[in-house]
Amino acid sequence: MGKKFPDYVPPTQIAYVGDDAPTLHLRKCRVAVDQDGRWVEHIYDQAVVTIGAMDDNDLVLPDETVSRYHCRIYQEESAYVVQDLGSTNGTFVNKVRVKEAYLKPGCQITLGKARLEFQSIDEKVRIQPSTDDRFGEIIGANVKMRQLFGILEKIAPTDTTVVIEGETGTGKEVVARTLHQTSHRSDKPFVVFDCSAVPDNLIESELFGHEKGSFTGAIMARPGLFEMANGGTIFLDELGELTLDLQPKLLRVLETREVRRVGGTRPMKVNVRVIAATNRRLEEEVRAGRFREDLYYRLSVVRLFLPPLRERCEDIPLLVRQFLRVGRFNRDAEGRLRFNTLARETLEALMGYDWPGNVRELLNVVERACSFAEGDVIQLEDLPQHLTGSGHMQRLTALKPTMLSDPDQEVSDIGTFKDAKEKWVAAFERDYIRQLLEQNDFNISHAAREAEIDRKYFRKLMKKYGLEPSRDS
Repeated sequence: MGKKFPDYVPPTQIAYVGDDAPTLHLRKCRVAVDQDGRWVEHIYDQAVVTIGAMDDNDLVLPDETVSRYHCRIYQEESAYVVQDLGSTNGTFVNKVRVKEAYLKPGCQITLGKARLEFQSIDEKVRIQPSTDDRFGEIIGANVKMRQLFGILEKIAPTDTTVVIEGETGTGKEVVARTLHQTSHRSDKPFVVFDCSAVPDNLIESELFGHEKGSFTGAIMARPGLFEMANGGTIFLDELGELTLDLQPKLLRVLETREVRRVGGTRPMKVNVRVIAATNRRLEEEVRAGRFREDLYYRLSVVRLFLPPLRERCEDIPLLVRQFLRVGRFNRDAEGRLRFNTLARETLEALMGYDWPGNVRELLNVVERACSFAEGDVIQLEDLPQHLTGSGHMQRLTALKPTMLSDPDQEVSDIGTFKDAKEKWVAAFERDYIRQLLEQNDFNISHAAREAEIDRKYFRKLMKKYGLEPSRDS
């Protein structure tokens, strides 16, 4: 880990170089205050730092020549900017009065009689995979998940804005809740808002609140979710569904940390950490003109990508065990566990499935199996038909590598459990894809449809195992 003071300030991000461990770049700024010739340092990792004489500023300067809300320093894509907030005595950068100006490391900022020095910091942290198979409520032994745990350990104590991307059902809300629970805000509210579940004409009122009489049906004043989350965390789920006309209003809240109720005239300060999630690729949404570029950069301080369950099938036994342990559906009338385990062929069926609905679908399947099962072990017939029918299990059984199905095979020839499992999965995937291609006359679209796998992912598996078709679809 090292620190430097660059002219170009890279955004907080996660960088992957080759097969090496990822590096987390933490963008921070240092503001030193001259107190009678002694410099007192303050370091900030958030996107906006407010400075003034009032106690609710991030940096409080109890000086009669400093306005109550004098100025703010905020992050842009590759720089920091200072903006005067209509102060009485002005904001000066290197003795030049400014309304708004880019800050260069080492520059002097003067507010009335107060003298400040600015520095930008690029803190690099090498992320090593965690040795644990869980972090808070998140479970996973897969290396991508354990790398994610390493990242979460670093950013949880900060107020950094986070965007979580991943397919539907991968557990984005669980990650957001875990970030909150492991932060210094854990004893404050955690407020969830689903941008796709509220009609467009009500989203502004839900987020920012409204005053009595501000619109038809507003019979009383009501605080918004940002006010309710004050001091804590607000989680904006399905952020990509937010309409273009509401995006600049959210951007203003992120920049000023103030909300104004619908029909209101008085802005109110809010102190919240923002975590957002989407199953869309925000870069593509920006290019398509459906998402504002400035809001994208303001939100994407740290971006996390959750892998789909099909890319971490070795986590399925861990997840199933957790679901059985904590699920109310697995308790009898006296509160005792009904099922502790699954039959081997049941687990094999779960691990051989592609899980388009990811962890959420797995949870639903386990809950359903518990309601159908009898005895003390969940059997194969307790699973839904799409996991046991349509030739799925027949193909799974036929494609088992002999090294794992041959009872006479010496254990020493198999290697470690991890090695054997990786070989089994690789052999299954290769043989399964090859057989489907042959059955469908190498028509990729038909093969992918029969496997219930996304066509792009099917092509990725073909490339992985060198199964180029003789003719494309």
